[in-house]
Amino acid sequence: MSKKSGQIMAHTIYRESKGSAVAARNWDTAYERKVVLLLGLGFGLVGLDRWIIAPLFPFIMQDLHLTYQDLGNIVGVLGISWGVFAAIMGRISDHVGRKKVIVPAIFAFSVLSALSGVATSLLSLAMIRAIMGMTEGAYCPTSFAATGDASAPERRGLNLGLQQCSNALFGLGLGPIIATQLFAIVHSWRWVFAVVAIPGLILTFFVYVVLRESPLPQHPQLFGKSRWSEIFKTRNLLISMGALLCAMTGVFVLSAMVPSYLVDYLHVGFTKMGIITSAIGFGGFIGQFTVPGLSDRFGRRQMAVLCFCVSAACLLMLKFTGANPVLLFAELFFTSFFCLGIVALLTGPIATESAPAGLISSAIGVVVGVGEVFGGGVAPAVAGYIAQHFGIAAILWLALGGVCCGAVLCVFLRETAPRKLHSIPSL
Repeated sequence: MSKKSGQIMAHTIYRESKGSAVAARNWDTAYERKVVLLLGLGFGLVGLDRWIIAPLFPFIMQDLHLTYQDLGNIVGVLGISWGVFAAIMGRISDHVGRKKVIVPAIFAFSVLSALSGVATSLLSLAMIRAIMGMTEGAYCPTSFAATGDASAPERRGLNLGLQQCSNALFGLGLGPIIATQLFAIVHSWRWVFAVVAIPGLILTFFVYVVLRESPLPQHPQLFGKSRWSEIFKTRNLLISMGALLCAMTGVFVLSAMVPSYLVDYLHVGFTKMGIITSAIGFGGFIGQFTVPGLSDRFGRRQMAVLCFCVSAACLLMLKFTGANPVLLFAELFFTSFFCLGIVALLTGPIATESAPAGLISSAIGVVVGVGEVFGGGVAPAVAGYIAQHFGIAAILWLALGGVCCGAVLCVFLRETAPRKLHSIPSL
């Protein structure tokens, strides 16, 4: 996107927000709050179902005779299928509507989470998780777009931040604690998967009742192949794909491997491991609405570069920290705060402000898709190989390399924050 185009888009955003103040009295705020709550809970359950496998893996490894490489592959295959279907379903939802994608997706990933508990081999577990990734990938960009549709323009950024941060809170924050505490009660990793699937089945009903179908585009020709290809001609979107890959390499390698690193390398107890690992989620939860918010004032590019640099410093300290629960928690907290804050920044404001007109959901889907395939899919598989052949402590170098590359990439972003583009009056 050229500087001139960015300036035009910034003025459009400003005029939209000014006009929204007039229309605010007629906006269905009650419906907006319900949608943000329900779709936020849905994205939280996506995170819980996706990441609860990591703290349970020491027990799954024993029962199914698996290795670190297998863990990386299981996490990776879900990330790859997530990424592919995020790109596909983001575009499809622009055509057929959001509700037709969202409701079946919630039901399906909840059922598949429960089925993870009946797996009897690496192949069956990997197949279940791959199909689960398809449904979660379908939910991700479609639910973001639905939240945007339901939000008043002046609250759109906040609402999207609140929805995204729920994934980190439930999946990486509460997930390890839920996993370890449920395991202490049911004494079986299989039953843990069954229990955590129940909230998703209940949520499916409420989303079906509450969510309204978004209006379909009046000019479908705008969404043709030639228009969709503009996503791959937009500088910021291409950089965002690479930077998202780097950020996800940093935080997803940690999410997949840190529980085993703490238990097997640092010899931290299982319950303590759950608490320490939860720092990844709590840090990401706060970072995913704080970093995009700060970027409104200080600029998207500046915040992205700064966050990658601070994440690198935290990872370097983590590498040389022993079995000190307080230090480990703090280092993981701030690494995730900045890494997942970057994820929200790239997939939210930057993707939205850089997208070709009428292709916001498609642009988000493609950016998320590429980042997930490589950062959420390939990177954990590579981490599994490194852990298996060079020791699990070596995976921290992979995460560190990812965030360092991300800092370099983000230097070349074009600024899209309206306040930084030119002298637009404060609202």
